[in-house]
Amino acid sequence: MGTEAGDDDHRRRTTRHLHGLGAAGDAAEVNLSARRPFVEAVWSDLAETFFPDDPFRGLGALPPAARAWGALKYFVPSLEWAPRYGLDKFKYDLLAGITIASLAIPQGISYARLANLPPVIGLYSSFVPPLLYAVFGSSNNMAVGTVAAASLLLASIIETEVTADEDPQLYLRLFYTAAFFTGLFQTALGVFRLGLIVDFLSRSTITGFMSGTATIIILQQLKGLLGMKHFTTKTDIISVLLSTFRYRHEWKWQSAVLGICFLLFLLSSKHLRKRKPKLFWVSAIAPFMVVVIGGVFAFLVKGDEHGIPIVGSLKKGLNPLSITQLTFESKHMKTAVKAGLLSGILALAEGIAVGRSLAMVKNEQIDGNKEMIAFGIMNIAGSFTSCYLTTGPFSKSAVNFHAGCKTPMSNVVMSVCIMLVLLFLAPLFKYTPLVALSAIIVVAMIGLIKVTEFCHLYKVDKFDFCICMVAFIGVVFFTMVIGLGASVGLSVIRALLYVARPTTCKLGSIAGSETFRDVKQYPHAKSIPGILVLQLGSPIYFVNAGYLRERILRWVEDEENVCKGVGHDLQYVVLDLGGVTSVDNSGIGMLGEVYKSLDRRGIRIALTNPRLEVTEKLMLSGYIRDVLGEEWVFLTIKDAITACRYALQMSRSKGENEV
Repeated sequence: MGTEAGDDDHRRRTTRHLHGLGAAGDAAEVNLSARRPFVEAVWSDLAETFFPDDPFRGLGALPPAARAWGALKYFVPSLEWAPRYGLDKFKYDLLAGITIASLAIPQGISYARLANLPPVIGLYSSFVPPLLYAVFGSSNNMAVGTVAAASLLLASIIETEVTADEDPQLYLRLFYTAAFFTGLFQTALGVFRLGLIVDFLSRSTITGFMSGTATIIILQQLKGLLGMKHFTTKTDIISVLLSTFRYRHEWKWQSAVLGICFLLFLLSSKHLRKRKPKLFWVSAIAPFMVVVIGGVFAFLVKGDEHGIPIVGSLKKGLNPLSITQLTFESKHMKTAVKAGLLSGILALAEGIAVGRSLAMVKNEQIDGNKEMIAFGIMNIAGSFTSCYLTTGPFSKSAVNFHAGCKTPMSNVVMSVCIMLVLLFLAPLFKYTPLVALSAIIVVAMIGLIKVTEFCHLYKVDKFDFCICMVAFIGVVFFTMVIGLGASVGLSVIRALLYVARPTTCKLGSIAGSETFRDVKQYPHAKSIPGILVLQLGSPIYFVNAGYLRERILRWVEDEENVCKGVGHDLQYVVLDLGGVTSVDNSGIGMLGEVYKSLDRRGIRIALTNPRLEVTEKLMLSGYIRDVLGEEWVFLTIKDAITACRYALQMSRSKGENEV
């Protein structure tokens, strides 16, 4: 016993000696005395979680009035750009606003029809929300309006409670109520900076969901393209196709022929835009031209009497107040809340993704939390003024971007154009053929089916491809909610697998350098005789503690077999903790178990580069101080290996002297 204690004391003294000197002196030691008060630690973690961008940095040194004005400008971005706004920017915003207005009119009517709402609701939804977004939105490129995916999702959820044919008034009231809950939800996310919830919608999920939704929407347009009156309210492909052929006696060849002509015209305009990008405006106004030409044609030939159904009367006037139509009855509340939350998450994901992608092209930045607040405010106000859910659709925002918009003022211009239409021109759109709206929707949805993205995902990441396909197949063959939920669930499972099964690897030395790399990735990296270097990644939590223990011991067993084959023993294990961001009590217990297991084999453990959060807990738990020893914590892998070699050399020298 005395001999063992003496050996351990000798090794501890010699290692402390080298550790204290180091390659760079005392400054190179790991700071094991750093402590943070509990409140400071909690606040730091919360700030990093909810305020990673630190939006109010720099305001602390300003006078109170300047701080208040800076905070106000953060929540009302228009106060930032409006004072510097001038005619040089307005001429661009005017052109962009008129261009997107020409697209908003047919899209608004079309998407309202897609949701089985009165067509004028689509125009209402393109009037009030854009005005509010111009005040509270942070993107210079976003164009606000209704979107097809959210329209169909809302309809599919609300129709489980009541259909538009059964009780059109209640159906409409539930849309308003859903928009109200969407606005509350989005505003709360922005105010409390909970945008990380939207991050659970991965790019793969959105790609699969949007492609599946686009496929279903295209198939649903068979009703309009064929001039049918009856159709299924379900969204899955089987029900849609069965309904199409069940009512084949309602097919109108006149409507089909006109639809084919419109489709060819719209597809030609998109092809022209790809061939000559400067002519993007042709593609932008093509839907409006289809509406105008179709309306004139239907009026001249009395289309509603000859197999070409029309939209019907649109009442003139601005948005009527709908605040009294919001319904909070318990029997309808569940449906309205469900529709509002699911469509709200989808709308946020699409709007923020569109805003960020367009901002990157101009080397600009948008604040996701500001966008959530802006979307929330405009949806709450919209629910009070006869609007349903709005966000930043990709097609309209892309047109706004290419038209040269400079600020959100383009949304104001679009809103004014819609106001003029509502006041003076709305009744003229009563002759718009339904087949024209179907053709517009079909062409818009074709661009959302990302076949190229599917192939890219399959090539790059098979798991991402599976997530994408689950969303696509779930939407196409079941429901939109099932497709979205299954894909998000699979994404969460993948994330949990990464946490539960973190990557560990054996490191080797790269010849001619002080660098250590994964021996699998760099086969020429050499192992250090008698020393095993392992790199741990991910937080060490209760979920993965057992796995890491077994993985470390397996690495040790394999290395011991290798060492025995070349005639020496494994004596040290160096754990690189640089990639470990946090550790909990289970993780500390796991490290203690590994220490005991290796100590029984005569193997010592050394730690390198632990982060502040990890060091704090390992010190407070007594693991470093009472179990491992402070002298076995190093700044770099090189320092740890040098110390291990020095200890080995001293141990051999002591053994030789005793002999």
